[in-house]
Amino acid sequence: MYEQEKIKPYDSKGDKGKQVEEMFDSIAPTYDQLNHRLSWNIDKGWRLKAIQTLSAYKPQEILDVATGTGDFAILAAQMLRPARLTGADISEGMMQIGRKKVKALSLDDTITFAKEDCMNLSFADNTFDAVTAAFGIRNFPDLDKGLAEMCRVLKPGGHLCVIELTQPAKNPMKTLFNIYSHTVLPTWGRLISKDDKAYSYLTATIEAFPQGEKMMSILQRAGFSETSFQRLTFGICTLYLATK
Repeated sequence: MYEQEKIKPYDSKGDKGKQVEEMFDSIAPTYDQLNHRLSWNIDKGWRLKAIQTLSAYKPQEILDVATGTGDFAILAAQMLRPARLTGADISEGMMQIGRKKVKALSLDDTITFAKEDCMNLSFADNTFDAVTAAFGIRNFPDLDKGLAEMCRVLKPGGHLCVIELTQPAKNPMKTLFNIYSHTVLPTWGRLISKDDKAYSYLTATIEAFPQGEKMMSILQRAGFSETSFQRLTFGICTLYLATK
């Protein structure tokens, strides 16, 4: 078990998957606002960079895991022009907001949403040309199982693209990030979302989540090859690319 899997939003004895669902349902109305504010809108550039890495492969069938309110799915649909893009998430509250955004942008012919347990996806083997995940896999109750499922539904030769928040490895950014993540982030999160624990949980999982070379080894054990990673914005975010 990885360290971040032991961290739960509310009750240390409860089921992590159910607590994560409850947490994201709770913060859904303010999630987009907080995401952009807490990252100073840099998160938009991270998504753009991730999608650009997939552009050369021209994926037509895409699965966006832990899709949340659909920001990554929407940008991917606009930039990559796939035939179909499915956003999967455990939180219905988050996806309800995503559906409204997709409809407003007239992308509902391309993007659909599905309530899914990412530990046990309902899709058939070898279905998608690309599988993506933005800021979601560190919430998996079982990282190995979740990544293995993402590999299973990906076609041979298909690509996995993940961006995840990570703790910078070097000072002074490491120290600055620690101060920010333990003071500003949970305080703003608590004031705006009205959830006392959600953003403290998110900070704790960032610090505990495996990154860099360790994460590449985990991806390889899950069935991926040609793994690579790139640190973005001094290591606050890391982009992973892998092939099945």
